[in-house]
Amino acid sequence: MARHKVEISGVNTANIQVLTHEENQELFKKMANGDTFARDDLINGNLKLVLSILKRFKSRDENMDDLFQVGCIGLVKAIDNFDTSHDVKLSTYAVPMILGEIKRYLRDNNSIRVSRSLKDLAYKTLKLKEEITNTRGSEPSIEELAKLQDVTTYDITNALDSMRSPVSIFEPIYSDGGDTIYLYDQIEDKKLIEKDIDTNMAVKNAISDLSNREKFIIKERFVTGKTQMEIANELGISQAQISRLEKNAINQLKKTLK
Repeated sequence: MARHKVEISGVNTANIQVLTHEENQELFKKMANGDTFARDDLINGNLKLVLSILKRFKSRDENMDDLFQVGCIGLVKAIDNFDTSHDVKLSTYAVPMILGEIKRYLRDNNSIRVSRSLKDLAYKTLKLKEEITNTRGSEPSIEELAKLQDVTTYDITNALDSMRSPVSIFEPIYSDGGDTIYLYDQIEDKKLIEKDIDTNMAVKNAISDLSNREKFIIKERFVTGKTQMEIANELGISQAQISRLEKNAINQLKKTLK
């Protein structure tokens, strides 16, 4: 079967060499004896490890070329620090280092600016959590992590949340083949702000022209503050239908209020 050419950072992934455990061991011996080319051969022969990890991040809106280069940094660190005296394969040692390097890059390049103190607390918490998990085989609670670092549980939760990637309110969460439902459709609008009496009267008159079902949906969505799913369950119809009815009603209101 022919292999298709797929390039990442100028590297043709179809032609990447894959070294066996024995070949890796032999190159490490040459590297220890001063062979200047052995290190390069080890890096080039294990790039598939980086590619395998990149698959975990395909769903993210990230530049794969950048992540590949960052992953290669993790691979190089793994090769430079690998101890051949232990009965461990390079892949076993390198994969966590590559993954860790990519995750650190994503945290440090989050589009939302986070204070250094908050980042430091998040990093310390993640490291402490990993150490405790590895030692006793179970994850510590937020309360335990907070107590060990002499901070509040709110501080820990806030720090860890700050490291999460932001989600757009226009993220599609459902589609039935017609109208797409976006995340913002699930955000409750607690109250409708009416600026003045004239606007209030105009809106009321426009709403009076809607059908009874459209009036109910507009009232429940923008006055009561219910989500589309809650209204759908109440009326016994699909959320997609609620979305269409709501959009039709809003479009009619826009035309009336122009």
